[in-house]
Amino acid sequence: MMAYQTPTAFPLFRDNYRPEINHYPVQVPDIKSGAEYYFETESGLKYQVIFARKKNNYLEHIINFSVLSEEFEDEYSETNRGEIYRVIATLIEIIRIFHQQHASSTSYEFSGEFKQGNEARKISIRTMLYYRKAREILHPGWELESQGNKVVVRHLKEK
Repeated sequence: MMAYQTPTAFPLFRDNYRPEINHYPVQVPDIKSGAEYYFETESGLKYQVIFARKKNNYLEHIINFSVLSEEFEDEYSETNRGEIYRVIATLIEIIRIFHQQHASSTSYEFSGEFKQGNEARKISIRTMLYYRKAREILHPGWELESQGNKVVVRHLKEK
């Protein structure tokens, strides 16, 4: 029989993790248990980050990251304006805040959209970037897995 350590016993990020770059100001939900976060970049792009609960397990989440700015016909347009590292730092901060408020969460899943012309790839460039960054900062109490074009982070169960 496996003993299960509650997720609150393990932080999501390494103890020595410190952001290398400042994040954008984050608009947190009015209710602490909320799942919608927003931020705006210096170039005026407005982003939304939503944590959707998986149907089969209330403690597992899919992270939906999208652009809300009206200047793009679809939300997956090319939006990189040299702000990618600060955007990633902001995503990490949002995940940190969410996990603080939902410390019993057991998994997070996210994927990056394909740039036009790269749809034939198995893994998008953005997903590879997310995976590489997660590998750098994830606490050893969590496992990181690539599933096709998805990055999945799961809390480890003690044996």
